[in-house]
Amino acid sequence: MDEALLEQLRGIVGVEGVHCGAPLAEMTTFRIGGPAECCVEPRTEDEACAVAAACRRAGARFRVLGLGSDVLAADEGVRGVVMRLAENLSALQLDGETVRAQAGCSNADVARAACAAGLAGYEFASGIPGTVGGAAIMNAGAYGGEFKDVCASVRCLAPDGSVEEVDAERAEWSYRHSMMDGAGYVVLAATLVLRRDDPAAVQARMDDLARRRAEKQPLELPSAGSTFKRPEGCFVGQLVQEAGLRGYRVGGAQVSEKHTGFVVNAGGATAADVRRLIAHVQARVRESAGVELVPEVRLWGFEEEKEEEVSRS
Repeated sequence: MDEALLEQLRGIVGVEGVHCGAPLAEMTTFRIGGPAECCVEPRTEDEACAVAAACRRAGARFRVLGLGSDVLAADEGVRGVVMRLAENLSALQLDGETVRAQAGCSNADVARAACAAGLAGYEFASGIPGTVGGAAIMNAGAYGGEFKDVCASVRCLAPDGSVEEVDAERAEWSYRHSMMDGAGYVVLAATLVLRRDDPAAVQARMDDLARRRAEKQPLELPSAGSTFKRPEGCFVGQLVQEAGLRGYRVGGAQVSEKHTGFVVNAGGATAADVRRLIAHVQARVRESAGVELVPEVRLWGFEEEKEEEVSRS
């Protein structure tokens, strides 16, 4: 890492906010991954913008990380700067039926705050273990709800360094995709529009979704959630099961016994184990069903992958 860039970053976020060699295994839900060459934790939106600008001026690659719930980081780690927005950028404001959440807010915290205020509409995201920023980038969804259903606009840092309010139409949300994804935009905050409801009724729906998740998903093991995007007209779990891969292992990585749409860290898995298992599942499903599975998990640091300039979770 260029020492001049490191000094600039320390000047922006403080010495305590810049960490060289920070282990990504401690920052991802897979609990896998080598060191980030440099991890930077801005405390404000202005600092996040300044970090991005410094990286761009220096020609340094940077990625944006939330809670790491959709990332597989290579065992060798990743080069460049990882800008972690979780926890610090997590302010949450409620005004009537409108919720303004910074990108680092967890989906669970937003859902709980909305429930306490008697606001419905974000229950679907209460168990999605990521941030609002990640939900906006990928149009996160579960149990019939999607981020696009409740978001009016997102405040973004554009590739040219300007800060823009991107409305729902311009965001072009679709299944696990947005205009911002891969276009170099960094989500800073989102404005959600919810609806009034009885807090007890909202809590009951959240409790029901939590129960359904616990029954069907391998929450007891580290993973990055659903490993593959859902092909049109198919269910990933069914395709994987019909390919005879329930419980299939490569090293410490395993196709979940509980939900075959999940690859889990069954103990001591490396990123290479997971990557090989993903490739094996893709090949077997292609052979047995003629369906091409596309990873939903984001692959960081795998040199053979065609990664975007800015990756997010």
